[in-house]
Order: sequence, then structure tokens, then C-alpha cells
Amino acid sequence: MSDEDASKKLRIDFEPIGRRVKVSPGTTILEAARLAGIELVSVCGGGGTCGRCKVRLMSGAASEVTDTERHKLSKSEIKEGFRLACQAGLSEDVRIQIPPQSLTTPQRTQLEGEGEELPVTIDWKAATLAMQPPSLEDLTADITRFRSGLSGAGFSKVEIESQASVSLPEQLRKNLWQGQVVLRGTGTQKYRAVTFLPSEAVAVGMAVDVGTTKVAMYLVDLQNGGTLAKSGAMNPQISYGEDVISRIGYCNTHSDGRKVLQSVLVDTLNAMIEENCQSAGVTRDQVVEGVVVGNTVMHHLFGGFPVQQLGEAPYVAAVSEAVEIPAASVGLMMAPGAHVYLPPNIAGYVGGDHVAMLLATGTWNSKKNVIALDIGTNTEVCLAAQGKLYCCSCASGPAFEGAHIQAGMRAARGAIERVEIDNGTVRVQSIGGLAPVGICGSGILDAVAEMTMANVVDTRGSLRSGALGVIARNDRQEFVLVTAAESGTGDDIVITRSDVNQIQLAKAAIRAGVEVLLAVAKLDAAALDEFIVAGAFGTYLDLEHAVRIGMFPGLPLERFKQVGNAAGGGAKQLLVSKERRQAADVIAEKMHYVELTTYRGFDQLYVQNMYL
Repeated sequence: MSDEDASKKLRIDFEPIGRRVKVSPGTTILEAARLAGIELVSVCGGGGTCGRCKVRLMSGAASEVTDTERHKLSKSEIKEGFRLACQAGLSEDVRIQIPPQSLTTPQRTQLEGEGEELPVTIDWKAATLAMQPPSLEDLTADITRFRSGLSGAGFSKVEIESQASVSLPEQLRKNLWQGQVVLRGTGTQKYRAVTFLPSEAVAVGMAVDVGTTKVAMYLVDLQNGGTLAKSGAMNPQISYGEDVISRIGYCNTHSDGRKVLQSVLVDTLNAMIEENCQSAGVTRDQVVEGVVVGNTVMHHLFGGFPVQQLGEAPYVAAVSEAVEIPAASVGLMMAPGAHVYLPPNIAGYVGGDHVAMLLATGTWNSKKNVIALDIGTNTEVCLAAQGKLYCCSCASGPAFEGAHIQAGMRAARGAIERVEIDNGTVRVQSIGGLAPVGICGSGILDAVAEMTMANVVDTRGSLRSGALGVIARNDRQEFVLVTAAESGTGDDIVITRSDVNQIQLAKAAIRAGVEVLLAVAKLDAAALDEFIVAGAFGTYLDLEHAVRIGMFPGLPLERFKQVGNAAGGGAKQLLVSKERRQAADVIAEKMHYVELTTYRGFDQLYVQNMYL
């Protein structure tokens, strides 16, 4: 390419991925993304019919908005600069923001989410010490020498826990008796010695969101609150039960069950700490503070609390108030004197992760009428209305993780994640663009919604005999999504009545929970100003489809907001901010918990919302 040709190229910046590409004038944003190796959702292959490839122009301009875009995008979206990538041609340099839901799964970290970075206000200090090493003339014990150094630095009231005492002699000698001691305030005008580090070392903290299925971890600089590294992993406890009830059952039937589930989780967390420390260029000894959030069962299993009572009515937690535990007591490989903060649980299965989500989204002190829910195997729902907070927990099950679905699978390469049925033609998009081998949660939700709109299923979830794509096999009706010739398995990929029923059960549980809270608050759904959807699955579901099948109320799409892993964002806030920890206590105190199993009329609402 000549210099003259290169000068005619347009520069396209894709955020927040940070990729750049140069393209010729007239290239669509979708084509530019493909050239940059960015996989945008595009079920229709760029025809504009699916409306999934939404992006936002942050700077620069593109071609005029098309009629197709006016049909697929709301007026407010167009006003805010949103375009369909397949429709917008480029004529100048642009900077483009790609929403998470427009990316295919390989580029979704499941780690991004709501929650502003806050200034660090937790009480910690780094005191510089320079001590004379022991000698034949000075046989003062290491800890005594250390305390003398602290007194000389102005810290005479310092607690040194046993784990720190064991590690300090080695740390002092490793650093030639000079460096900084990290001190953590205990709230009683005293400090706790956490670790002894080189003078130039940075103290960092660890924030973790332990979900029933997935774990997210963030490494945070405790000087400025910035995120240094992050990673995600599957919760290894899933091998012992895919939901909280089955894990409680495992603990009840195995004498060492609680210890086993705690151990496998901590092993995964330690591996993630090592991974993130390497990525950030720090050591484990620099991880001086931790926060772990999760639902009540995850909280108890991590902290070593009994869970049997959580599986029996009235489903009471062993502990509800916020607690701090020594990291070493549960086997976490952090700084010797590090502690881990666990925010308060609310009631039932509504735990500290829900508190964290409410903090990150601002729902806890909102002046509006807001529903905020975190979709997962258990879906926690909160309603903020008239200055009051109401919440409940819905047993939505693992269908949105692809479980209990005949061709279901987790969101991995080859999984169908998007489905469109247009005039009898079925189009699917698989993760990585591979030949489909199964279907994940967002795909099965899409499929059921599209099948409903195409009259393939009736309101009860039954497949219509004779409908296009419906075949009879093994004494049942099946809808063929992908034929054997086009699949990566050599078999048809189908949707069955049982699959549809799993989605009906999940969506009915969520919608019934929402309706109960609205009834308790004497509020109509139309009065909701905002509907916040959090969680990994909630980030990527198609809102229009979720409303279409009745999982969410029929509000204007502009009122919905997908916020990603807000619980992780809240965990980071709790890590650095003492004010957020105080707010967490306020949330737990003012929250009105509604137990759905005893709410009169819940069963009727649940059945009503089974219909499509």
C-alpha cells in the first residue's frame, strides 16, 4: 500500500476494547469490526433484521440513519448516537463504543459492571521502619524489636496476630530490617499489623463476587482505588450441586461436606489471586485486605458457617451482620495479617452480593421507583419505592446457564447464543462463528421468544403440530433449530416442549417475584421509573424478548438498564470505602424482606406467569 493510499484510510477506534483499525471510506462499522477481529452479534449476517449489532458513536460521524435503524432503535437511542453497525457507513475517523450485549461471548469477561471508583477511605497506614538487625550484643526477640520500631514511628498500640507473628521474622530478614509495615485500623484507636513489605511496594486489595456458577475477582490499588487486574472462573462447587439447595444437601449428607465445598472454592480463589498478582506485578504479601460477596449460602460456605438451617423452613442464616475474618483462617494466601470483610446478609438467600449490587447501582438510596434484579440460578429482586426497600429471592433455576435443556450448554465456543425466525427462516449465531454444537442461556431465551412470535408454540408452551420446523420424533414434537448437516455434532439441534417449560418455570419465578414486591408496595408496574437488570446472563439477554415472553413487565425499553456484574462493582466499593460499609449496614437494616413461599397469592401469580 502506498503512502497516498494509506492517507485515505479512516481510523476507527473501538472502545472499551482498545482496538484500532484503518478502513476505506464507505466501510460499515460491522465490516470494520470484523477487520479488527471483533465479533459483534449479527444473527442476520448484516441484513439489519435482527437489530443486535448496536454500537454508539462517541466522536466522528457516519452515514445517515436508515429506515431500518429507525425501526430497530428507539428515538432516545438514536439521539444518544446509537447505530446498527451493519447499517452505518463510515466517511471519517470515528471512536465507537461497543456495549457488552453487542459482543459475542469470547470477548465477554463477565467482569464489567456498574459501580464508580471511589476514593480510598478505609483506615490503613504504611509506616516506614528501619531497625538494627540482631547481633551477639543485642539478642532482642524479633517481635519485641519490631514493636520497638513501631513505637519509634509513633505506633505504640499495634496488635500482632499469631499468623503475622509467624511470618514477620522471615519478612524482616528478607527486607534487611528496613521497609514499610502495613497497619489496619481496628476501630478502637488501635492498629493491626498486616504485613512487612519493601518500601516501594504498593498495598493492594482483593474484591470477589462468588456466584453460584461463576466467580469474579478484582485486584485494587489501595492508594487510589484503581483496578489493577481482574479474572473470572467457574465456581468449582458446581461439581457438588448446580444450585444452592443441592449444595446444602451435599453438606447434610457428607460429614465433611462444608469443609470440602469451602476448600475447593478457596483453592480456586488462591489460583485467581496468583493469576491477578502476576498480571499486576505484585506479590501475595501485598494483598492486605479482602472483600467477598455472595448469596447467603455462598457466604456461609466460604466463611465456614453451618448451612443446614438454610435448607429448612424458616430458612434462617447463621449470621446476618457484617463480619471480618482472618484470611488465613479459611486458607486464603494473602498477606499474613490480612482480613476479609463479608457484608451483611439480608434474609433467606438474599445475601451480601445483593447488598453490593444495590450499592453499585445507587438503588439503595434512589428517589425513583426502581426494580433492580440480579439474574442467576437464584434471582434476587429489590424494589425501591417511596423511600423504602423491599426484596425477595426467586428460585429461577439453572436453565439460563443451559442446564436442563436437551441441547443446552454453557456459553462456550459453538454454543448458539442468538436466534431469529424471519418469515419461516431460522437463523442462528454461535459463539466464535463455529458450526453449532448446542445452545446457551441467551440462545434458548431468544428461541422461545421467536418461536412464540412465529406461532411455533402456543401460550402454554406446547409446540404446534404442523408448524414450520416442527417434527414428530420419539413420540414427541421437536422444533429443529439447526439441521444435522449444518451442526457441529452431526445431529439436529432441537428445542423440545420440556426445554420451553424450563424457560417458562424460570421466567415465571422472576416475574412473580417482581409482581409480589409491587403488590406489597402498592405500586403498579407502569409507575416504575427504572428497571435494572444485573448479572452475567442479565447483561446479554435480549430485553425485547424478555418482555415478549413475560419475564419482565411491558415497560418501554428505555426504562430498562443492563448493568453487568454490579455485585462485583459493589464489592470493589466495599473494599475501599468505609462509607460504603456503613451504607451496607443501613441497607440490611431498612430492607423489608418478603418470603415468597409464605406470601398469600404467590402460587397463583406463579401459575399465571407461566403462560407465554
